[in-house]
Amino acid sequence: MAESFHVVPVAVHESLVEAVYRKRGYTADEARAAARLATAATTHGIRTHNAIKALHLDELFGSRVGGCVPGAEVDKLPSRFDATEVWNANKKLGQAVAWDAIETCMALADRHGTGTVSVDNAFHYLWGGGYVMEAARRGYIAYTNCTASLAEVVPFRGVHPTLGTNPHSWGFPTSTAVGYPIVIDWATSVIAMGRVQQLKREGKMLPSGAAVDRMGNPTTDPDAAVALLPFGDHKGYGLSLINELVAGFIGGSLPTIRSRAPVAGEKQSCAFFFQVIHPEAVSGGAFAFGRSQDDNVKAVIGDILGHGNTACLLPGQVEAEAAERTCRAGGLLFSTAEVAALNELAREAAVAEIDVTTLPTA
Repeated sequence: MAESFHVVPVAVHESLVEAVYRKRGYTADEARAAARLATAATTHGIRTHNAIKALHLDELFGSRVGGCVPGAEVDKLPSRFDATEVWNANKKLGQAVAWDAIETCMALADRHGTGTVSVDNAFHYLWGGGYVMEAARRGYIAYTNCTASLAEVVPFRGVHPTLGTNPHSWGFPTSTAVGYPIVIDWATSVIAMGRVQQLKREGKMLPSGAAVDRMGNPTTDPDAAVALLPFGDHKGYGLSLINELVAGFIGGSLPTIRSRAPVAGEKQSCAFFFQVIHPEAVSGGAFAFGRSQDDNVKAVIGDILGHGNTACLLPGQVEAEAAERTCRAGGLLFSTAEVAALNELAREAAVAEIDVTTLPTA
């Protein structure tokens, strides 16, 4: 049976989210950046990385404990490379840094064909898919990865969590071809820790083979889960390792102490990597039958989904369908438990709560 959701107006949601961030000391620009990503995540059905998750992350590791510094300024470091920038975020709010980074990458790609921004001393940016989706909508190929706030994933054949959920996100400008950007966005664990928290709120169990308890035994109980497993065994492990290695080259340090109690002389913040490619920069131009680049991409996708593969989904299709549902509903879709969680945040910021009895359902 389909789940019923309450429809919360975007303006109400963003006003509440911005108020909480402002209450915690963030600037108006930072609060808007956080609300923008929270709205994008909820619009596209990414309930694991909505405002509730973002503010919970801030509460645990951010402004209250010094892991994120409201109002911090980003230092853009000198570079001898025209198409790349390296930033020291000084623990500025991750969403604000990430929106600026993807915009900078697009501007660099317009000039050089490609643009890269690496970010040291960062606070987690939440849903990486939101940034690459924005770039893909505007006609670019985009990629980002980051290191997770905590080491919560046991490496393949390991016994102790030493990796983060370490997401990878790719966006492709395929709106002409299929009607929406193809966005390949995944945590490198079987599920994200945000999914564990969501299922706990909803009173549901975890999928099997996704988490372990304190004794290292597999568990489907979200209350007992203390660590996650990589998807695809060695394959997910390898992808998660990529993020840590990239971060290591940027300046990130030991994953097992990230966001933990301070360690003298160590760095304990996240690192980001963004890259945008202008499609013209990779075009050989010799497309079969004189097709344009867009037509060629459409033909490739058509071939992949042909031959009886009509039941297949493209990455980003579920998110596009969620966005259509959101549009039809006329607002953002939240469960009863999620509205209750938003109201807890409203009480923190001393702003009006959402009256669930006045909300339409979808």
